This record gives sequence, structure tokens and C-alpha cells, in this order.
Amino acid sequence: MRQGGLAGLLLLVILLGAGGRALWVWLDRPVERVSIRGEMQHVNADYLRDRLSPLIRGRTWLSVSLNELREDARAIGWVSEVRVSRQWPDALTFELVEQEPVARWNDDYLLNAQGEPFAYGEVSPPEPLPDLAGPSGSSKEVLAYHRDLMERFDKLGLVVTQLRLEARGAWRFQLNDSVWVMLGRNDRQPRLARLIAAWHRQLDSQASHIRYIDLRYPNGVSVAWHGETETAQDANSEEG
Repeated sequence: MRQGGLAGLLLLVILLGAGGRALWVWLDRPVERVSIRGEMQHVNADYLRDRLSPLIRGRTWLSVSLNELREDARAIGWVSEVRVSRQWPDALTFELVEQEPVARWNDDYLLNAQGEPFAYGEVSPPEPLPDLAGPSGSSKEVLAYHRDLMERFDKLGLVVTQLRLEARGAWRFQLNDSVWVMLGRNDRQPRLARLIAAWHRQLDSQASHIRYIDLRYPNGVSVAWHGETETAQDANSEEG
């Protein structure tokens, strides 16, 4: 290639490079508009805009990382999944999937169907939801056991409205917002079987008078009645 041809090619490369930078600067303008899409039942557009606005403040249309925005938006309470896209010439669109709460968790959180906690903030949770509690990291186990108990007691026309897993592994739950059941740590299956048998035999008709039921006995149950300080006991010795 002759010297003149080399010089012309070099000039073209320089011009294209300069033009590319100029085009990028022209396109990479501040984000001016944000669109929110998705069916929301528990939170409104104002709630979402207030929490999305800080994520895009000072960002520009081309330079902003959509993956980073997606992860930041997923951290917003009540947001389960997010898709972010650019819309010409200076807009971003957030497609949001709302969390579906199935239970309360440790007072300040809710659980979704996968047993994952999320903060509900100032948004009032829907009613009624079962009230579950347990140590950190136990939410999936507690939710799974609540579902198991619900299936068992549904046949008796009872609802497990509260379930607690204590730090040392003991379980207790509440039936129909009234009767507490102390299940303990061990032998949960036979203990529940004894409770169901006792419920069929006698306790069903006396449920309104029951304060709590203690299943932590090797061969029976202990019932505490409203207005009584002693428990009626169908067992000889209490498990340690």
C-alpha cells in the first residue's frame, strides 16, 4: 500500500474513533423516565417509585449496569423478581414480580412460599396469616412443618395459627388462636398421634375450656384448663 493510502486509512480510523466517542456521549444521557410494570396487590406505584428513585439517581442511560440495578431492586421489600431494560432514548423499564406472603415470621418479616423471609416495612400484611417464629436460618424448616401440621389438623377442622421453634429445638403451636400445644423436641409423631386420639375421644367437646396441652410425656397428655392452676394429667411421669 502506498504512503498516501496508509495515511488515509489512519485518518479514517481516527475519525471513526472520534465519532464513536461522540455518539456514546450523545447517547449516554441522564435517565429521565422510569416505567414500572407488573401486577401488584400489596404495594402501590408510589411505594415502588420512592425506593427505585435512589437507585437511578445520577445514573446515565448507557453506562448504568442493568444487572446491578436488578440486584439492587430485588432487595426492596415486597419485590420477588426484577427485569430491567432500556427504552430509547433516556428511559428504563422495571418489570417487577411481587412477593406473595404466606406467613408472618419473627414479628418483623413475612415468608414467601419458598420459606424466604422479606421485610414488609410500613405496608400492612394481608390477614389472616399464620404467625411463625424460629432461630435465624430456620424459616424453611418451620414453614414446611407448619404445612405438615396444617394437613394433619385440617381433618379435625382445626387451624394451626401459630408455630414456634425454640432455640434448643423444642416445638409448640397454637390451634384456632386459642389452645397452645407443647410438643417438645423428640418423638413428635407419636406425640401428635396421642393428641389426635385424645381430641377425638374427649378434648374436642371441651376445647373452649382448654388453656394448653402438654405432650411432653412418655405415654399420655397433660391438659391445663382455664380457671385451674393444676393440670389434668393422663400420664405418670414427665419427660426430662
